[in-house]
Amino acid sequence: GHDILHADVLVSASFIDARLDVYLFQHDLDAWQQDLSDLAPGRQASIGGDRGLSLTLHMHEDGSLSVTVEDPDRLTTLLGIRPEENWIHEHQEGLRQVRQTWPSEVIETAPRAYEWSPNRKR
Repeated sequence: GHDILHADVLVSASFIDARLDVYLFQHDLDAWQQDLSDLAPGRQASIGGDRGLSLTLHMHEDGSLSVTVEDPDRLTTLLGIRPEENWIHEHQEGLRQVRQTWPSEVIETAPRAYEWSPNRKR
């Protein structure tokens, strides 16, 4: 379908090595970007979930993250990581590049009614 991003989530640790599919819409990226902007100790950011795979980041007081990966058909795992200090900025830059490469092709003109975007590349 239009405006659906198919992405791979790679999960690798000493006890797991998995490649999982996730399908995202523009509004998923909007919510993820906002969650990352609001991420602080005691808070979490998540993406996916309503269509299968979900990824949740929970930030601890020391800046470390608990990463929960849930794929209802395959696995659920929890990983602990210590990301680099500027990881959120780097991730948001990656989101900007995704949006630039993958612009919205349709616009919602009314609930469940869509038209081609005037910015659509043909």
